Amino acid sequence: MTISKMLIASVAVACIAGPVTALADTSGKKIALSNNYAGNSWRQAMLTSWDTITKKAVADGVVAAADPYTTAENQATEQAAQIQNMILQGYDAIVIDAASPTALNGAVKEACDAGIIVVSFDGIVTEPCAWRIAVDFKAMGESQLDYLAKKIPDGGNLLEIRGLAGVSVDDEIHAGIEAGVKKYPQFKIAGSVNGDWAQDVAQRAVAGILPSLPEIAGVVTQGGDGYGAAQAFAAADRPTPTIVLGNRDDELRWWKEQKDANGYETMSVSIAPGVSTLAFWVAQQILDGKDVKKDLTVPFLRIDQDNLEENLANTQKGGVANVDYTLEDTQKVIDAAK
Repeated sequence: MTISKMLIASVAVACIAGPVTALADTSGKKIALSNNYAGNSWRQAMLTSWDTITKKAVADGVVAAADPYTTAENQATEQAAQIQNMILQGYDAIVIDAASPTALNGAVKEACDAGIIVVSFDGIVTEPCAWRIAVDFKAMGESQLDYLAKKIPDGGNLLEIRGLAGVSVDDEIHAGIEAGVKKYPQFKIAGSVNGDWAQDVAQRAVAGILPSLPEIAGVVTQGGDGYGAAQAFAAADRPTPTIVLGNRDDELRWWKEQKDANGYETMSVSIAPGVSTLAFWVAQQILDGKDVKKDLTVPFLRIDQDNLEENLANTQKGGVANVDYTLEDTQKVIDAAK
């Protein structure tokens, strides 16, 4: 099944969606994106998706502006100041990929008090006035152990590669992995490093810890780190374990090479970077008067051995397996949550 078909199956509702109708005029409304980090392929793909969808929306007169901003230092204090500047600039809605689930709540509340719609995605915020869009990251982490338990029933030592410290996504995926290890006690986390969701960072971190580790049966990850882990194992002349991948083009190409050479088997899972476009349309729909549930959940995208080639062919070189959301897709997600 293709990524697009997976998405449609996940968000489809029982009834046929009716025609797109507007409840209010949003052509004069301005939406801003506050992004805390752009240092890996997932964030770059996320920004590209935002740019692709929002430029057309502006050209079509759906909204007046959809401006993206990324902080330089990935600090919550810097992002909070950025949001406060957006309030002063008169944006009608702010879409946020947050550096912290709680540290931005003060700035978010200021925006809400000023009558601004706030929609968080991926890295969500806990301030009650904001909307939240996320996958079940804990389930995504636990699914890795479900897979490994079937592939390696006798278990073994695992290396865990975590993401950016302090970000809610990292905490939730880690919690899922811990839950999986508790469910399958034949596995043990022998070591843990932070890969920051970036191949180069992950490669250095794994290379640094490998000399102290016993034989590793599997590597559990968060996305953007699998290829770097594979390179570190190869450089250390150690057997390649089952490395769970994160839908990045370089990971999928490496997997295809290994599969063709020796039948290497694994799985790959991540949130689609195009979730930023869902967040844009959710903000637009709220501005348009639509009643939207505060918490929306979207499916994570999983690639398996039998559909690797199909998904690799549909993944942009240097990018991430992805889905961009249309207004109609978004309305289905909103309706399915009611």
